[in-house]
Amino acid sequence: MLPGDPATGPEPAAPAEVVARQRAELERLRELAATTAVVERAKGVLMAVSGCAPDAAHEELLQRAEDGNRSLLEQCWLTLGALPPPSERPARPAPPPASAATGAGAGAGAGAGESVPVGAGDAAEVLEALGRALVRVGSPHELAGCLLDRLAPEVAADAVLLYERLPEDGLALIGHAGVEAALASQWRHVPPLPGLPALEALRSGRPYWLERPAEDRARHLLIGPPERWLTRAWLPVPEGGTARVTLGVLRRHDAPFTPRERELLRAVARLCAGRLRAFDSPRDAGAGDVSRTVQEVFDALPGQAVLLTPLRTASGEVTDYRIAAATPEATDVFGRTGRDLVGRHLLENYPAVAGAPLWRGCLRALETGVTYESEPFAYQDATVPAPVTATYTVRAAPLGEGLVLTWLRYDPWDRQEQRLADVQRLGNLGWANWNLLTGEIAWAAQTYTVLGLRADQPPLPLERLPGLARPEDTRPLARAIAGLVSRGRPLDVPFRTETAAGVRHLRMVAEAVPAPDGTPVEVHGFVQDLTAQRSAELALVESERTMLLQRGTLQAERALAARLQHALLPLPSKPVRLAGLRVEVAYLPAQAGIHVGGDWFSAVELPDRDALFVVGDVAGHGIDSVATMAQLRFTAKGMVSTGSSLTGALARLNQLLLNSRDGQITATMVLARYDPDRHVLAWAQAGHPPPLLVRRGEARFLDRPRGILLGATGAPVYESLELRLEPGDRLLLYTDGLVERPGEGLDAGFARLAEAVRAHGCGESGSLDALLAALLADERRDDVCVLDIRMPLEEVQDAAATPAETDT
Repeated sequence: MLPGDPATGPEPAAPAEVVARQRAELERLRELAATTAVVERAKGVLMAVSGCAPDAAHEELLQRAEDGNRSLLEQCWLTLGALPPPSERPARPAPPPASAATGAGAGAGAGAGESVPVGAGDAAEVLEALGRALVRVGSPHELAGCLLDRLAPEVAADAVLLYERLPEDGLALIGHAGVEAALASQWRHVPPLPGLPALEALRSGRPYWLERPAEDRARHLLIGPPERWLTRAWLPVPEGGTARVTLGVLRRHDAPFTPRERELLRAVARLCAGRLRAFDSPRDAGAGDVSRTVQEVFDALPGQAVLLTPLRTASGEVTDYRIAAATPEATDVFGRTGRDLVGRHLLENYPAVAGAPLWRGCLRALETGVTYESEPFAYQDATVPAPVTATYTVRAAPLGEGLVLTWLRYDPWDRQEQRLADVQRLGNLGWANWNLLTGEIAWAAQTYTVLGLRADQPPLPLERLPGLARPEDTRPLARAIAGLVSRGRPLDVPFRTETAAGVRHLRMVAEAVPAPDGTPVEVHGFVQDLTAQRSAELALVESERTMLLQRGTLQAERALAARLQHALLPLPSKPVRLAGLRVEVAYLPAQAGIHVGGDWFSAVELPDRDALFVVGDVAGHGIDSVATMAQLRFTAKGMVSTGSSLTGALARLNQLLLNSRDGQITATMVLARYDPDRHVLAWAQAGHPPPLLVRRGEARFLDRPRGILLGATGAPVYESLELRLEPGDRLLLYTDGLVERPGEGLDAGFARLAEAVRAHGCGESGSLDALLAALLADERRDDVCVLDIRMPLEEVQDAAATPAETDT
């Protein structure tokens, strides 16, 4: 329940005599209710035993009480507790045979067995045993179990259901036996649907006998699986127009109810009527005593509080709360006050509470016995035409089987104070005020936290604030405070202070309130903790300093890399002529990173006028790769120049890498030697991408001779091939950086290279710069080295029949 503002409700004033009269009337009604419950049970016993009507049973009880000089209540208890044995009761006529019954079908009785009373034999014994057992049941759920135990052997009952009629004309399951929990939960609430026998029995006040399964399925809405319970009976408790509970007996037995079974069930229904009325009497009486006592205490208390009693289902689940007592000042959001709240249900009046933290907190308080205290929260009830919103904190304390609920509603001033406190906490600042005339000082609680002082210390005067600062910050802060106090100049000064948690960076902002003559009379301002911001700024400055240092280092390394590249791989500024061939060279370092790569090339004319072309790639980057690259480049050129074959040079270079200091470095290479007299290019390779030949507008990759990458094995096999060049031929030797792309295979790179060469021409008209620009549009992740070798068209070729490619 969400209470409201006391100022919005009426004054809870009532004359003392009216209150006393109401209390007396309440006591009388409670006593009458308890007495009526006992009387109804005793009447049910007499009706079951003798078969008389309710009025006749009541007259019989009155007559017995008068004859024995006892009160009606005493006679009822004697009747319930001392039933005579069956042999002492007057005999009744035996019931007619089952064939005399007329109504085995569905209907409201229709006279079927209406005049057949229960005999004084075994049926009376059943009712007597049931009457004694009913005295000990304490809930409708227990009653259903008791009925199933007694009726199962008598009428072949397999399940018992007890439904109560709701105010809106639906049904609520209040007790069941012989039914699974899942099925009971499914049929716990039944809306007022047409063709529902359980509801029709209550409306008509007569039993419904469902004994023809096929017809019953077509004509009625059956509760539960129709194939499970083939026959059913629904009886109002008690019969007549005032019944509020219907008793359902469900059977797997596929046979009509016999007249004796029907009359027995009617007697059972009458016997249960008084017990159903009495279920809540003892508990309500005890609860009433607690509520009455609490209400008497609440009447004398100030503040806002109510006593909530939980409303539970048969399984014990809390479905709502009832306000059993309230203080005079208790007020809800709608202005209802004091005893106007008593008797109301929580969810009926405040449905927005369902499932909210307040609801869950109250349930925990009931279960654990631990008081629940909520955080401040806003409540808005949207069910009214003009939604009402209020902010509360609520406390729920267990008391007996209920809860004492107290609350505090925040008015606008309270909310303003709370907002100001939140702003100070979130901004890590605290306000302060100094009266220069009276010497009064006022600090917010957050000010002590910011300054690192204990809350029980007195606030410091302005002139003592510089004493909190570090020595190097004391003088600037003292000078600014002096200017504020003497001349009214605003103050905005940063300073540092030592605390147990370390150095804090603070900022003080203040201004003076002047008198009419301009003299400052009051100072107000705030102190803010900027430690987190200053720490972030210092970290940023340090990061910038580190970045600048790294930038200088990177620039130096880039300059060194550029010098090394120029020294090791001098690039010609324009195409050169070697052995009658036009040779163009391109070397593009990787754009990602600063390390020098291991790609290299050589294009030199040998002493015998042959031309040597080399393209290689050492794995990795850095100084070690550069050293290996230089070693391989110059060694390869030297060995071929001194007469080594191409395959022999590759084998020796492999041994060189295997016996190097690292022993883990590998490299790929293409060696090619061109004979200008024969126009034949002999070439060998060690794990390198194949050269690309462009001839008469067609581009194809040469078949590679055998050869594994350098440094991979101690027993490699290297072979060479020969290629006869024709006028206009173009041959590209390159490293893998030209064709490799992240996330794709080499075949896609080779296809892209061939397509780019065809698109950018061949022979002398093709441009290497345009080719590279088309292939390397994205960022380069590896070095790229390309040798573009072309045979001019004006060269006269030897027409001798020489194979284009041969093994050597």
